Amino acid sequence: MSSSTEVPGDQPDQARAAALHALGDTTISFGSIGQDDVATAPGLTAEEQAAVAALPRTSALLVMRRGQSGGSRFLLDADRTVAGRSESSDIFLDDVTVSRKHAEFIRELDDFKVRDIGSLNGTYVNRTRIDSTLLKAGDEVQIGKYRMLFYPSPRQHEAPVDGPVAG
Repeated sequence: MSSSTEVPGDQPDQARAAALHALGDTTISFGSIGQDDVATAPGLTAEEQAAVAALPRTSALLVMRRGQSGGSRFLLDADRTVAGRSESSDIFLDDVTVSRKHAEFIRELDDFKVRDIGSLNGTYVNRTRIDSTLLKAGDEVQIGKYRMLFYPSPRQHEAPVDGPVAG
C-alpha cells in the first residue's frame, strides 16, 4: 500500500532525509522545479544542465528518460512540434505504442503546452492522461512507452532584449 505525501523543499537536507526515511514505501511529490533550480534539477547530468542553461528565452528541452533513445534531447524552438511514429514527425518515436501523429508541443508566448492529437494510447503528464496542459519545469511527458522530462529556458519569462534604437 502506498500513499502520496508532499515533502516541503525548504527543510534542511538532514531533516528532509529523515522525513523521507520515515515515510517508507510511498510516492513523494516535490512539486515543480523553479527556474532557478534548473542547475540542480534532479535527474539531469551536468551536460544536460548546461544544455538547459544555454537555451534561448523562447525555447525548451525534452530529455528522454525511457524508451529506445534514452538520453536523447529534443529542442522545442518552433511554435508547433509534433511527436509521433511517422517518420515525418519532428520528434520521431519508433514504437507501436505511439500513434503516427500522437501529440504536439505548442509554444504560447514564453510557455509550452502539450496536446494529445487523437492518439490511441493517450498522452500523459506526470502520469495523468491529458487532452492538453501547460508544462512546467521538470514535468514528465509520456508518449507511448517513451518518457521525457520537460525543461524550459531559465530565461523563459525575462523581457525580450530589444536591439539598438536608430536615431
